[in-house]
Amino acid sequence: MAASSHAATVGSELPPEPGGSGGPGERADERRELLLARLVPASRLKEAVGASLASLCLGPLGGAQRLGTLVDCLVLNYRLRQGPGRGRERGAEGPLRCCGCGRFLAEPVTVPCGHTYCRRCLRRELRARCRRCRDWLLPAGGTSTAAAPLRTSVVLNRLAEKWFPGECERARAGTRLEELLAQGRFREALGAVNQALRADSSDLMLRIYRAESYVGLREYKTAIEDLNFVISKMPNWPEVYFQKGKVLQDSGFVGDALQLFLQCLALDEDFLPAKLEVEKVILCDVLSPEKLGESLKESAWNSPHIRNKPFILGSEVTASYCNLQLCPLQSLGGSDVLEPVSGGLNRAQSAHALNSTKDLAKEDGLKRVSSEPLLSGQGKGALLKRKLSFSEQDTVVCEDGRNKHKKQGESTKRDMALACGTIPGDLIDVSDFECSLCMRLFFEPVTTPCGHTFCKGCLERCLDHAPQCPLCKESLKEYLASRKYSITELLEELIMKYLSDELFERKRIHAEETAEHSNLTKNVPMFVCTMAYPTVPCPLHVFEPRYRLMIRRSIETGTKQFGMCISDSQNGFADYGCMLQIRNVHFLPDGRSVVDTIGGKRFRVLRRGMKDGYCTADIEYLEDVKVADEEELKKLRELHNFVYNQACSWFQNLRNKFRTQILQHFGPMPDREENIQAMPNGPAWCWWLLAVLPVDPRYQLSVLSMMSLKDRLIKIQHILTYFSRDQSK
Repeated sequence: MAASSHAATVGSELPPEPGGSGGPGERADERRELLLARLVPASRLKEAVGASLASLCLGPLGGAQRLGTLVDCLVLNYRLRQGPGRGRERGAEGPLRCCGCGRFLAEPVTVPCGHTYCRRCLRRELRARCRRCRDWLLPAGGTSTAAAPLRTSVVLNRLAEKWFPGECERARAGTRLEELLAQGRFREALGAVNQALRADSSDLMLRIYRAESYVGLREYKTAIEDLNFVISKMPNWPEVYFQKGKVLQDSGFVGDALQLFLQCLALDEDFLPAKLEVEKVILCDVLSPEKLGESLKESAWNSPHIRNKPFILGSEVTASYCNLQLCPLQSLGGSDVLEPVSGGLNRAQSAHALNSTKDLAKEDGLKRVSSEPLLSGQGKGALLKRKLSFSEQDTVVCEDGRNKHKKQGESTKRDMALACGTIPGDLIDVSDFECSLCMRLFFEPVTTPCGHTFCKGCLERCLDHAPQCPLCKESLKEYLASRKYSITELLEELIMKYLSDELFERKRIHAEETAEHSNLTKNVPMFVCTMAYPTVPCPLHVFEPRYRLMIRRSIETGTKQFGMCISDSQNGFADYGCMLQIRNVHFLPDGRSVVDTIGGKRFRVLRRGMKDGYCTADIEYLEDVKVADEEELKKLRELHNFVYNQACSWFQNLRNKFRTQILQHFGPMPDREENIQAMPNGPAWCWWLLAVLPVDPRYQLSVLSMMSLKDRLIKIQHILTYFSRDQSK
């Protein structure tokens, strides 16, 4: 049986503020961050870059994370340069769409925040935060998705297989291709992709896999062609810009790669790989003190061949840093800063400059990954003489796996149909949306880490009994400890869209059940445990499943009240009790809780009942009968003052040990009240004294049931007289 206990004060030490008590290096980092942070809101790109360079005099950069503010400023500037209405991915609307890539939701995985991603997006760790709500995708303490296995959502995956079997089969083929790529079997992967493209040339994901195969084989030219084709079809897909940027970076075109990484971040500011590349690979090299005399003075960004010149620094730049002066950035703030790149290599570069990539890199100081030109020799001239932005034409796969052109109007029909299509009515079955616990339509569906979905209330009731999945019995201890039962939004949206009538009826039933639990005179929940008194704190340690449910319902309905009675051998619980008001609940990791309550109204039990394992009762509330006669009221005040003084004397004569324990558990004794009939339950000090007196609960119950203040004071006087006699001995 649940038992009352002392209220526990739970605290946690806050970690020290960064730089709060650190050395000079930490203080320098603070100054650097403050310097940059002031420039971001106004998108003052020139000043932000200058401040980054100037901050180097404060000491070396403390790591890639210190460049986050500058990267944010670069992305914001890039996004503003594109003009209003551009740079944000909206994605096609559809019944099953990934929150990350916006494509078909293959092998759906619901993350802790309640949003759903395809397994591919999570497996590749493309972002650390949810794209919808910016909550962390990884569980607390996790460092990668490898630490937490990705479990497919059973209900959503069943719907995907039923509604779109062809797309699911294509997704499984993509998984097999990813395995080949991960194993380094690029030639085998290329053959499989070409075979799949001959069957379906409109699958853009196959183009991505083929581009990755070409990159593995160092055929960067053909990889660029495939990526440009995907960009022409889906210009708001961040991953494609990142993939293309990586190819250009590997080919030595760092400036072009930077613009593509920024384009990716303009579409998705939390695209983690692109942010890391901007910070670690490029910006760290540009801003590191060791590179200032070389990389910046003769940067490729200062090359006459490149039209978009993000950074142009003079040879006198080093002296400017130490004086905290902004460098003369010739092109910053101009109209050509960080133009959006939708095509291939830099659009303004001449064919001659692009064809001699090795010489260009040598002259302009571009950082190369390898010492040799990485574009394949055969057909390189043809590639570099043409623009790689497919503004007027697309490509289709030929028998040999290479590309040929076709009109852009002949675009993918199946992808658009999937994105905007509707589900046939004969495929909509309410049984696909039923909770396996209550066998009713999902209400507030939540998905566990193991992939199973239940009504939120049903799952909580199961976790009250055991911290494991009701279906597969997998441990849910961490899930229970987090107490983050986020609604699976996609499933809720599908129910609202396709089963609106059934959902309306389900909500009506839930509202009726909630109203029943909210009634404070009929079927009031009863906690059978200990004596409780008006105005007196009553901390509880709740561990029984039935009382976990009762406390949760009291909170969810908004009443935050329940009755407290002592047990009775004949009737189950006593005929009189006191309502308790929940002030605070502290949940423990294993599901138990420490509930801080305080006594409210007294009541008499009229009828007893049972609800889901805990007792209920129909009750009527008790109030003291007020004294109207002046003479009787005068005598009542005299009796009140006498008993109050007697109570104070008894408490002061207690041993220090006992007195301290009482103060810690119940607090100080309430002061004497001027109007002794103002409160419906009489003076508060009477109840405080009755709670601390070591009296049999049956005797205390008789006092609790009294509706006469005079009779109550006389009872308390008899008790005090008895204990005072023992103190004198």
